Amino acid sequence: MMFTIGKLAHRFNLSRSTLLYYDSIGLLSPAERGNSNYRLYSETDCQRLEQIAIYRQAGLSLRQIKEILDNTKCNIAASLETKIEEINDEINMLRQQQHFIIQFLQNNQLLERVGIIPKDALVELLQSAGVDEWTQWKFHNQFEKKFPEKHESFLQLLGLNPEQIIKIREWSHTDQCLN
Repeated sequence: MMFTIGKLAHRFNLSRSTLLYYDSIGLLSPAERGNSNYRLYSETDCQRLEQIAIYRQAGLSLRQIKEILDNTKCNIAASLETKIEEINDEINMLRQQQHFIIQFLQNNQLLERVGIIPKDALVELLQSAGVDEWTQWKFHNQFEKKFPEKHESFLQLLGLNPEQIIKIREWSHTDQCLN
């Protein structure tokens, strides 16, 4: 079964111009040309477009998708892992912006609205649960040893500024809890 560009666009909820663009960059070319040079797409083309849609949903660029589908110098897992790292970096940047805005507005109630527990509230909660300073140090010490990047992200999530994060990370590297 063959599909015209209009039918294929409708099937995948894309514009005709998107499919023309995919053809122009060699991402999805029609299997054949029909009467009056109309583009005709095969079932194999449909399957390729389905893969394109999946990778687009994952946030990959058209260039990356083309490399993956053409099986040239691109590894699917590596591309997706790189995308995850980019997303994590963007999330961290957005968190920092979020904290900056909250501090700028001097409105700690916004912390609750965005689902962030302020550092002081978390420390107070831990202390009321019987977690002393040594146990807190041990937690940070182990977190830093086993997952240094995640530890830093955790500290950023608490809304700590870069200087506070450096201080806690350095503190966690000491041999013992310092007062």
